[in-house]
Amino acid sequence: MSQEQASGRTARYDDVADEYEQLMGTAANDPATAALLQLLGAVGRRRVLDLPCGEGRVARELARRGAQVVGVDLSTAMLDKARAVEASEPLGIAYVQADATSPDALAGELFDAVVCNFGLSDIDDLDGALATFARVLRPDGPFVFSILHPCFPGVGSLVAADWPPDGGYYHEGWWRTDAEHSDLRRRVGSNHRMVSTYLNALVQHGLVLEQVAEPAPAWDFPDVVPVPMFLVARCRAMVRI
Repeated sequence: MSQEQASGRTARYDDVADEYEQLMGTAANDPATAALLQLLGAVGRRRVLDLPCGEGRVARELARRGAQVVGVDLSTAMLDKARAVEASEPLGIAYVQADATSPDALAGELFDAVVCNFGLSDIDDLDGALATFARVLRPDGPFVFSILHPCFPGVGSLVAADWPPDGGYYHEGWWRTDAEHSDLRRRVGSNHRMVSTYLNALVQHGLVLEQVAEPAPAWDFPDVVPVPMFLVARCRAMVRI
């Protein structure tokens, strides 16, 4: 597969690649990612798209489970890290730079499954991304994604809610937090969307919801009652008649 270039585009994560790598580590066993992999199921000998793939943490786990993996990201810095690991510990993963929202992204490619781990809220054009996922996914193939729960209210001034404090749940759009323990969101921001916005967009693009999980967080605040923090879902691409 060619090294497709997303010319003229820059990525917010280019400036935080080192910080992201240190924060996430190498294991794919955090609550949201574990739930995503569980909903995805067996991937042996299947062609799987990981988008956005970041530094390759999930792509490598998929490859270890027997998948033929293509990892796509807009961030050059993230892809440099992913390719460096692939060069030193080859798993057969192809890494491609592309803008997921472009109508030309991954033209002519088909995948048996698509995973999007914490990517949808980083993508400004939700419809553009979902259109690409639906286009490259084989009929009846699974699309599995994880996001910060749109209803997550945060933890005071320590951890950011999914929405801006001066807007509330119904105020959709991109924003940036100053919460003490939300390091990445201070740097790159996030798109808040209501649950209904995600569900309606999935329907519009022919991605039928099959199963949803709300994995409990590894809570670091013993005096705070845990609330839903992650939303993970598996959809199925409609069979085209």
